[in-house]
Amino acid sequence: MARDPRYDILFEPVKIGPVTAKNRFYQVPHCNGQGYRDPSAVARMRGNKAAGGWGVLCTEQAEIHHTSEITPFIELRLWDDRDIPALAKMSDAIHAENALAGIELAYNGPNGSNNYTREVPLGPSHLPIATFYYDPVQARAMDATDIKNLRRWHKNAAIRAKRAGFDIVYVYAAHGFSIIQHFLSRRFNQRSDEYGGSLENRMRLLREITEDTVDAVGDKAAVAVRIAVDELMGESGLHTAEIEDVIGRMAETPDLWDVTLSDWSNGSRTSRFTEEGAEEEFVRGIKRLTTKPVVGVGRFTSPDLMVRQVKSGILDLIGAARPSIADPFLPLKIDEGRIDDIRECIGCNICVSGDMTMSPSRCTQNPAMGEEWRKGWHPEFIRVRESESRVLVVGAGPAGLEAARALGQRGYEVALAEAGTELGGRVARECRLPTLSAWGRVRDWRVGQINKMPNVSVYLDSRLDAAQVLEFGFDQVVVATGSVWRRDGVAHHHLSAMPIAADVAVLTPDDLMAGQRPSGRRIVLYDDDHYYMGGICAELLVKAGHHVTLVTPAPEVSTWTRNTLEQDKIQARLLNMGVDVIVSHVVDAAQVDHMQLACVFTGKTRPIASDGLVLVTARLPLDQLYLDLKAKEAQWLDAGIAGVKGIGDCWAPSTIAAATYAGRRYAEEFDAPEIGDALPFKREMVELLP
Repeated sequence: MARDPRYDILFEPVKIGPVTAKNRFYQVPHCNGQGYRDPSAVARMRGNKAAGGWGVLCTEQAEIHHTSEITPFIELRLWDDRDIPALAKMSDAIHAENALAGIELAYNGPNGSNNYTREVPLGPSHLPIATFYYDPVQARAMDATDIKNLRRWHKNAAIRAKRAGFDIVYVYAAHGFSIIQHFLSRRFNQRSDEYGGSLENRMRLLREITEDTVDAVGDKAAVAVRIAVDELMGESGLHTAEIEDVIGRMAETPDLWDVTLSDWSNGSRTSRFTEEGAEEEFVRGIKRLTTKPVVGVGRFTSPDLMVRQVKSGILDLIGAARPSIADPFLPLKIDEGRIDDIRECIGCNICVSGDMTMSPSRCTQNPAMGEEWRKGWHPEFIRVRESESRVLVVGAGPAGLEAARALGQRGYEVALAEAGTELGGRVARECRLPTLSAWGRVRDWRVGQINKMPNVSVYLDSRLDAAQVLEFGFDQVVVATGSVWRRDGVAHHHLSAMPIAADVAVLTPDDLMAGQRPSGRRIVLYDDDHYYMGGICAELLVKAGHHVTLVTPAPEVSTWTRNTLEQDKIQARLLNMGVDVIVSHVVDAAQVDHMQLACVFTGKTRPIASDGLVLVTARLPLDQLYLDLKAKEAQWLDAGIAGVKGIGDCWAPSTIAAATYAGRRYAEEFDAPEIGDALPFKREMVELLP
């Protein structure tokens, strides 16, 4: 297929200082939970994206000096010359695909507690550390010598970056992660010298470091400034008018302006809280201030919206982090006229959770993310079939759909049997909940791919038992029958069933998704799941006219969503909707007219009046078919069955990302040689010094 001429503008080259991007697709710097620990993995991941058509690929932040590091988080390091080879491996992988390599140099200052180096953090003023944790550490206000040192450290790092082969070198002043942003901010900069007070003084460090960087690398590499245009705090924080003033005063100094919101939770808002292209209102005025190219983000997946950004004079380059993770080959698919094949980001931020948990990032849509080097998985390709085996996949939720799709892509004959009348399993149900419509893309993309495969047959309304499976004569059987929410309160706190009176009206998320609603008005929602479901069910009930009291044993609602950068937004929304929130308590017993709550610290109990109970706790695997088939293992040989495997929530309930990963893993490991106790992935080892 040929590219639609409407999208030709996206493939125009863009000159960025001394270098030229081959098109307008720009993967902005983004973390990945691998950094300095897994350099080959990061190189392969970025290289795959370059093969997918991105014109520019940037690193995550690279710490420039040992006096500022953000342990426990794992980013890149460019502390000295020994870090150059690992970074050069990444730039080489990008260059091999005719793309430009960018590096984001970072000195975190007050954003880093220096837990590894034990150096005293530096900042513009004497203030506590501004990290994700309430570290009992303060930054020391920098003096003139400290500022002179910082400029030298940054210049040295820029020179090393050029030696490592990078084409674009960043000056970082965004996301609340950069000391340069802290100098810009009146909240953090309380100085009275030439670096504090007026805007001209507060931006002095940004100007000086940008000029230093141009002087150091500008002969061969472009210099980009990544700057926070708004903190969504009004005039008490950095705001658009003020940053437009900064950009106007430095308009032609760098070769590129990379603009985004701050902090990170605003710059990478989930689809629950923002639409595609939501940053437009904050960046639409930037291009009138400078002749230099401007890149910005907005979780762009629609090529039509991308074109409008360029034609409307909002952006020159289409920035993407999460969409480039969900589909590393997005530009190539647009170029080849395969728009329907784009694996659109759903904005769930499960990728962010990798960085927040210091583990390789994963993706709900792209299960190959983080496994490109470790397991050799490719986001687009998979090896062809190695036998004539026929595979029956039972259950068409995210695990079953991905297993059927990937097996079909390999060329196997696959039958996908679904007990219900629609495909998608939990995704089909959950995407109908408030704010989760984008999650339907998990189903839609896989169904679209399966529909193109003549070797994959789909059967709806086909509930199977073990006897029927044995009759069909498939060589391999995959059971992906999902899970069900528990009704007994068992979860993190209660490891056995809580006391619930027989006449208590108990509902679960499954009931709510099936259309059931409590009969009474006063509802206690007990959330011991701590992810998104509790908050969304509370929203659903409030919109249905119920008064909701959300009880959780955690110190805040949906506490795990700190890892997806949305906990504060979830709690704010619930409070604004009138939900009563009771934290650090459990529902200890349930009666028909009240719930007994217990403090998790003191055990002290108290009643709360209620007309019903909604339990968002643990889930049980729907594994009966798998167990029945295992019980009939002696009959497999006569039935022609070589193996039966349970995957996804049916094996162990987890995230949707874990389910799609399980489906891909089955397809990857199907017919592969048995490895016994060997590691199923590669890992890099540190070099021992004498």
